[in-house]
Amino acid sequence: MKHLSTAGLALVLGTALLGGCERPPVDSVQGGFRGTGMVQVTNPRITGPLTAAQKLPAAVPQVPPGDVAAKTVFKNLQVLGDVPVGEFTRTMVSIASWVAPEKGCAYCHKEGEDLAADTLYTKKVARQMLQMTLHINRDWQSHVAQTGVTCYTCHRGQPVPAQLWFTNAGPRRAGGASADSAGQNVAALKAGLTAMAYDPLTPFLLKDQPIRATATQALPAGKGQHGRTIQATEDTYSLMMYISQSLGVNCTYCHNSRSFAEWAQSPPARVSAFHGIRMTRDLNKSYLEPLASLLPAQRRGPLGDVGKVECATCHQGLNKPLKGAPLLKDHPVLGATTTVAAAAVAVPAAAVTPVAAPTK
Repeated sequence: MKHLSTAGLALVLGTALLGGCERPPVDSVQGGFRGTGMVQVTNPRITGPLTAAQKLPAAVPQVPPGDVAAKTVFKNLQVLGDVPVGEFTRTMVSIASWVAPEKGCAYCHKEGEDLAADTLYTKKVARQMLQMTLHINRDWQSHVAQTGVTCYTCHRGQPVPAQLWFTNAGPRRAGGASADSAGQNVAALKAGLTAMAYDPLTPFLLKDQPIRATATQALPAGKGQHGRTIQATEDTYSLMMYISQSLGVNCTYCHNSRSFAEWAQSPPARVSAFHGIRMTRDLNKSYLEPLASLLPAQRRGPLGDVGKVECATCHQGLNKPLKGAPLLKDHPVLGATTTVAAAAVAVPAAAVTPVAAPTK
């Protein structure tokens, strides 16, 4: 048997070492100076099916403008009563196709009853969700911009969005003197199958735990200038991994590899993500949790809580939901009827201008 040449041996060893790496083709886009690691890497075998699955809803024909308000024709309109009756009807037809294409109007309106009746809990939930949609488009343009959202952004033709989260009860404990896992050391998908916090959502997308991983000065006293424990830091990293996989991006999509904490050198996407986290928290606390008294047991989680929105609810593995399609453009009544309110938390107007970094 002939001995392998040095080159042949190197080729065999190289193949063995790279066997665990991702096979090509892999696309990369450089976002900074060479050598800084500011590169977005994507795998077409993963992003291809995700992109192909982004089906836009069928367009509902526009209606002639009218002056008669819907509330003068229909009863018990608590949200869109001032919308012209034709556009109101078009919006209702659209919502039925976005949320419940199989059952249609009967998903919210009990057959044989007056449309004004609130008999079904689904109608009450739909009213709350309609108010939430208006709130997003009017008051959170810092995240959704002019693209906006409609019911279809999350539902995609399903009564319940595919991506919702319930409070994670954690693994069963042996009891007695067994140690508490402190929310860690469980291979959870939302934490990137790491040993970090298996529930990265409750602290940040429901509660208001500050997001901070590093100090802002050398050798800070005590827990650090930011006052964060190691566990709180790991919570932050767990959240970052979750966001990365929810949007299908690398860390450098929002952070500069030179200094992850430095706002003045971060890509603009970090500002959008900043608002997105706070928007999601706002929606969960103001609109989703209050549904607890309406939802039946089968619509609740193991701990009895309601399904809540997360980054993946809209994004579903892409940095722009539905490839950035401007759904609101065809349904302006879902957001264009009031002035836009400023976000509650002040942040940099643009990540490229030197500013004071937010503390949360």
